[in-house]
Amino acid sequence: MLLHGHLKADRPVMFDLTDAIELKATSEDASVLAALAHAKAHRTPARDYIPDRDADGEEIDISFATQNWRKVIRDRRRPGYFVRRHFEAMVFFYLAEELRCGDVAVIGSEEYADWSEQLLPWEQVEAKLPECLVEVGLRKAAEATPFDGRALVAHLRARLTEAAAKADGGYPDNDELFIDPDTGVPKLKPRRAEKPRASAVRLEQAIKERMPERSLLGIVARTAYWIEWWYRFGPASGNDPKLKDSFGRYVITTFVKGTNMTFAEAARHIAGVSAHELSVAARRHTTVAKLNEALTDVVNAHAKLDMSRAWGNGTTAAADGTHMDIYLDNLLAETSVRYGAVGGIAYHHISDLYIALFTHFVPCGVWEAVYIIEGLLKNASEVRPGTIHADTQGQSYLVFALAHLLGIDLMPRIRNWKDCLFFRPSRSTVYEHIDALFGEPGRNVIDWELIETHFKDLMRVTVSVREGTISSTLLLKRLRSGSHKNATYTAFREVGRVIRTVQLLRYLSDAPLRGRVTAATNKVEAFNGFSDWVRFGQRGTVAANDPVEQEKDVKFTSLLANLLIFHNTLDIADVVRQLQAEGWVIDPLDLAQISPYLTEHVNRFGVYSTHEIGVTPEDYDTHLDVDFSVLEDEQAPAA
Repeated sequence: MLLHGHLKADRPVMFDLTDAIELKATSEDASVLAALAHAKAHRTPARDYIPDRDADGEEIDISFATQNWRKVIRDRRRPGYFVRRHFEAMVFFYLAEELRCGDVAVIGSEEYADWSEQLLPWEQVEAKLPECLVEVGLRKAAEATPFDGRALVAHLRARLTEAAAKADGGYPDNDELFIDPDTGVPKLKPRRAEKPRASAVRLEQAIKERMPERSLLGIVARTAYWIEWWYRFGPASGNDPKLKDSFGRYVITTFVKGTNMTFAEAARHIAGVSAHELSVAARRHTTVAKLNEALTDVVNAHAKLDMSRAWGNGTTAAADGTHMDIYLDNLLAETSVRYGAVGGIAYHHISDLYIALFTHFVPCGVWEAVYIIEGLLKNASEVRPGTIHADTQGQSYLVFALAHLLGIDLMPRIRNWKDCLFFRPSRSTVYEHIDALFGEPGRNVIDWELIETHFKDLMRVTVSVREGTISSTLLLKRLRSGSHKNATYTAFREVGRVIRTVQLLRYLSDAPLRGRVTAATNKVEAFNGFSDWVRFGQRGTVAANDPVEQEKDVKFTSLLANLLIFHNTLDIADVVRQLQAEGWVIDPLDLAQISPYLTEHVNRFGVYSTHEIGVTPEDYDTHLDVDFSVLEDEQAPAA
């Protein structure tokens, strides 16, 4: 009833927009666009009521609306008519929702294009499918039997049946898990964090005491000599940068942008460079793609260090976002309910080697899970994780489904178990110990027929994402729960229900797995704090208004953080060699507990000169030859 009042000021603009762009329905149901055409035909504000039939006498189809909307747009005193202002509010409300979920597309648009047209045709998918299935682990290389809808259903059913049977059989011995027989809500006993080994504490203290003092700018310069990541930068033409000292310019630019200093502030404190020179290098000689290449160089160099083997083998990663302030007068600025502030989200993919593989800058209003797969697909480094961990924001049915079909093992950290649904493989399936998890008997059952029927749709989407013809982020934004017309969404949701149930059962029944998930998510949260420490300028605020420059800002910070991680790893290795030379016996288990996120030995702000301390200043003068009596005459009546 109240929505039309909020739309009144923007009503002319919304009608003008629908005149300027060409909309199309992506399914056979175009009822919303038909209702929009009817609203445009009767847009004259002088009319309070408009007929509920079109020019041909056909009744306007409003089946897309809820019962509450249908009541609001009617007036019992005027049968055969709609209340114009409520009808318009309803139409624009559902038009916005269908644009979000992809049921309506904008012809000629990139963000709101018909995503189904970007998919590969089935003939090409069918040719690539055997190789793809082997790579993602859905079939073996020597297997000759065709993989169709039945085979996919058999694979998924076997995984769900096996996981449920294992969880049911291990429940009596699982002391940390209790399932409420009345509500079916599982409860996990909180695990006490293990105290660090005394030998690990001594080793960490010895390493911190011996870490050489470094300046942040010096670290950037030294790593530039070693890794040569700065070669990735240059003008768009690809020719010689024609800078007097391109090495120095790119090193200083990376330091300034990574720490989020302004160019003017940096020019005041760094001799030999101007604000204009830094601005040109940052804007014209670096792009998002070039920064990604520089990040890849650092990741590859870090992975080759023997010291990095103490922390992992590069097969797992964790994803999480951290809030970043931006100015209100910005198209990307949104209020985050989660963080309680206006800004954006820097979404990082952190390897088990502690280094950042990929970074996105995303708006607060987007569910973070839609970016979790994109970061792994765009990761061009030699570190190729197959398992990804995240928090509650990093999961949804669609993300679970697409991750599994792409061969990615998504295992998030679960906090609120009350909202988790578990699905049975069949109506007749009953479990001895964990049956309460699945709700009432006969409910929450997987629709295997739906998955089998839409096998080709599932494979078209999966192969298209893998081949890069469609972005997984765009796909997951459009395949939303608001779509009641998209059969592909329902098929992916059903696959996601299977995989999510399997992963939840694994999480409940495997205590060491829970420990690994917690450790991985703690790493990415530690990286968020580490990058905030690096990004000390302007209180961490992203000052740019251009979305491309905003993306570059967060990538510069990730690049600087990675350079510091790489250099810290080298320094830790040097200290370990010194200790070994002194007779220390280094236990790899102790070394694995040493984090490269060390900052105590790093001088962020440079060295301040103290020569003025010994200079005696001249006496100051209190007198100023100005007649202030005129002001005293004016101040008397005012008082």
